[in-house]
Amino acid sequence: MSEREMRRAAVLAQVAAREWTVVEAAERMELRYRQSKRLWRRYRERGAAGLVHGSAGRVSNRAMPKKRRAKVLRLIREKYTGEVGQRFGPTLAAEHLWSEDGIAISASTVRRWMRSEGLWSRGRKVRAHRSRRERKQHFGELVQMDGSFHEWLEGRGPRGCLMNLVDDATGTTLCRMGEQETIGPPWES
Repeated sequence: MSEREMRRAAVLAQVAAREWTVVEAAERMELRYRQSKRLWRRYRERGAAGLVHGSAGRVSNRAMPKKRRAKVLRLIREKYTGEVGQRFGPTLAAEHLWSEDGIAISASTVRRWMRSEGLWSRGRKVRAHRSRRERKQHFGELVQMDGSFHEWLEGRGPRGCLMNLVDDATGTTLCRMGEQETIGPPWES
């Protein structure tokens, strides 16, 4: 029984105890009155089991036959398995089943079957851990600079470039305003 069906059974139990009407139960179940009446009738006749969906527990009409599944898994075990680094993944196995054995089956189905039989598990590739670069040892050894053009003076003066310098060893910052994205006088030609 699903969670929704259990909630409906609890609401209809209140109707059975004459605490709520079917109209109130319809509002609480967020259903129309007619559907609530149908559910109430099934609840009266068969109890909470009458609220379970009729297709619950049945095999899907679109399910593969068990013989075909057994054949595919047998072929995968015989031809397409091996050690963890050597065996075929579901996509490649599905391609080989089609090209070599003439069995058309989707990779997602092969993946689901292989996982249920323990023939394949999703192995994640381990990436090298990225660590931060060590800071330089001495002041001035590495200075990072960046310039930013903006209306720093909010229209009260010319547009300028703020140069921000950060020393790597100490984290000390220095800022300078200028007309260009440089520090010091412009190059003379």
